[in-house]
Amino acid sequence: MTKSPFKVTNLQEYLNFDDGTDKRYELEDGVLVEMPPGTGKHEAIITLLVVRFFLEIQKMALPLQPRPNGTEVLTNKQPRRPDVCVITNEQAQTIEKTSAILKTPPPLIVEVVSPESVERDYIQKTSEYAVIGVGEYWIVDPLENKVTVCLLAENSYQQTVFMENQQIISMLLPELSLTVQELLLA
Repeated sequence: MTKSPFKVTNLQEYLNFDDGTDKRYELEDGVLVEMPPGTGKHEAIITLLVVRFFLEIQKMALPLQPRPNGTEVLTNKQPRRPDVCVITNEQAQTIEKTSAILKTPPPLIVEVVSPESVERDYIQKTSEYAVIGVGEYWIVDPLENKVTVCLLAENSYQQTVFMENQQIISMLLPELSLTVQELLLA
């Protein structure tokens, strides 16, 4: 993660920002933070989750859609670009012909931890996602070989840590059959 010298003062400046490169940035406290490409493992985990979520949503006929890391979520502090989010069909319609920035909380967000994102994923984003009302937040940590599922209860998260062959339990997708080991071996 590299902090850019570029500062932006509002969401419109962020949306219009172009430094002439293909670099991706996330806005953090008014400063653009370069988000380097994920490792192959990081991307494999994201892909597996999007596919498994899609299949589960189809099987249960839920009005939801999984999205990889192109959809942003506007928190009270700044826009965030989760690795995976599951959005409602209504949310999908609101961003169909405009920038993919959600102004309402998606039901589920997943972040995959990288060495440079540990504090951001476990502390900053956990706080920001709880404040805006994200019902379920997964922190997939290939560095520690665990998945932390955070469920919103009265404006804060109750966290459950899953490891090894434990099945990850999701409130949004209760029939999902996926262990930590299956996910991390993606």
